[in-house]
Amino acid sequence: MESQLDYHTAKALLEWQVEFGVTETISDVPVNRFEVAPEPKAKPVLVAAAQARAAPVRPMHPAPVEVDGTALARAASAGAHDIAALKVAMAGFEACELKRGARNLVFADGTPGARVMVIGEAPGREEDRDGLPFVGAAGQLLDKMLGAIDLSRTENAYLTNVLPWRPPQNREATPEEIAMLLPFLERHVTLAKPDFLVLMGNVACQAVLGKRGITRLRGEWDEAMGLPVLPMFHPAYLLRNPEKKREAWADLLSLKARLRD
Repeated sequence: MESQLDYHTAKALLEWQVEFGVTETISDVPVNRFEVAPEPKAKPVLVAAAQARAAPVRPMHPAPVEVDGTALARAASAGAHDIAALKVAMAGFEACELKRGARNLVFADGTPGARVMVIGEAPGREEDRDGLPFVGAAGQLLDKMLGAIDLSRTENAYLTNVLPWRPPQNREATPEEIAMLLPFLERHVTLAKPDFLVLMGNVACQAVLGKRGITRLRGEWDEAMGLPVLPMFHPAYLLRNPEKKREAWADLLSLKARLRD
């Protein structure tokens, strides 16, 4: 039978071993000190829940709604029952980006109800400043051209543009801008009730006739919006190309003949 150590003897032996640097005890089962203990596996549900709590919450934003500017323009113009109401509708139209960079709405000038309605392209710097179409040097030339066949914006001619706002840097109107604002122009013609339309330049021809190539189209009568249409060179073009004034004069005589008939 093995002898058992009393408490005091066992304590004295333990202190003796500690004094000599013993830091571990030897068990009856060998221990592999080089074995790496596997990490405990987390339950999938708990891991997923922890990741969901740690992930940042992203706000849900609705997808941007694409605005159909042409449809909005058609609805706004259809509600205008006279020219004054149409001007108000155009002033309140917010779907066209041109409005944000322009000073003024350039609506019209002249005599509503006149037999001749002149349609230009877009406002330039002077038009944007004054809020009227065909001012500055080009406007002065147009007044002389109309006066040569007994027309005047103050008596028997009505002037407007395809675009009511000045494009940046006087660039040409894009097809998208023309299409968006065309319902306003169509309504404008309906309310003004002219007998003839004079289209000044390529943009006006593109908007009303769906055609371009003013050097080929000018002087050739066509029909659009239920009215006779005469394409002509824009006065600004004539200022840059004075040799074309002879052709413009021939077009004016053709218009005068139609008015007389």
